[in-house]
Amino acid sequence: MKLSEEFFKGIWRENPVLVLILGMCPSLATSSNATNGMGMGLATTFVLLCSNVVISAVRNLVPTKIRIPCYIVVIATFVTVVDLLMQAYTQALYNALGIFIPLIVVNCIVLGRAEAFASKNSMLYSAMDGLGMGIGFTLALTFIGLIREFLAAGTLFDVKIISAWPGFSVMGQAPGGFIVMGFILAGMNLYNMRRAAKAGKTYDLPQELDCRHCNICRLGEENRD
Repeated sequence: MKLSEEFFKGIWRENPVLVLILGMCPSLATSSNATNGMGMGLATTFVLLCSNVVISAVRNLVPTKIRIPCYIVVIATFVTVVDLLMQAYTQALYNALGIFIPLIVVNCIVLGRAEAFASKNSMLYSAMDGLGMGIGFTLALTFIGLIREFLAAGTLFDVKIISAWPGFSVMGQAPGGFIVMGFILAGMNLYNMRRAAKAGKTYDLPQELDCRHCNICRLGEENRD
C-alpha cells in the first residue's frame, strides 16, 4: 500500500470514530464544542504519531510476551509530554478537557494502532498511519463539536453566529453527543448505500452497526423471562 493510502484511510475509509466506532468515550465527552473537540483530537494525534514511530522502531527488540506493557509505557510517556505542555501553554483548554488528557493512555485507538499496525510495519508507514488516524479523529471530533456548539449556543469556535438563537441545551450535554453521532452515522450509511447502488453493488453495514451482530434485544428478552 502506498504512503498516501496509509495516510488517507484514517480520514475517511477507516475513520476511527465514524467508521471503526472507536474512542467513543472521549469523542462524545469532549466534543461539546469545536474548540474542545479539536484540542482533544490534536493531543491524540501527537501521541498517535510519536508512539507509532517509537513502537515501530523497537518492535524487533521487545519480547512478544511483554509487548503490551512496553507499548503502554511508550504511550504514557508521550501522553505525559502532552499533558505538561497543555498545562503550561493552554491552561483553559487543559482545564476544559480535564481527565480525558491523561486517559489518552488507555484510548483504544492509540493502543489499537500500536498493536495492529506499528508493531508490524516500518517507521515511515507507521508515522503515516498514526498521522492519518489522528487527523481523522480530530476532524470527526471537530465536526461533531461544531454541530453541538451551534445547536446549543448558536456559536462556532466561541464566535456568536446567530445572536437571537434560543439554543438547545441538551446538545451541550451527554445525550446531545449520542444524538448528533447517530445522525452522522445514518448520513454516512445513506451516502454509502447510494454510492453502492449507483455502482450496481450492495452495501453491507459494518458489523458494529448491524443489528444481526447485536445481542442487546436478546439479552433484554432473557431478563424479562
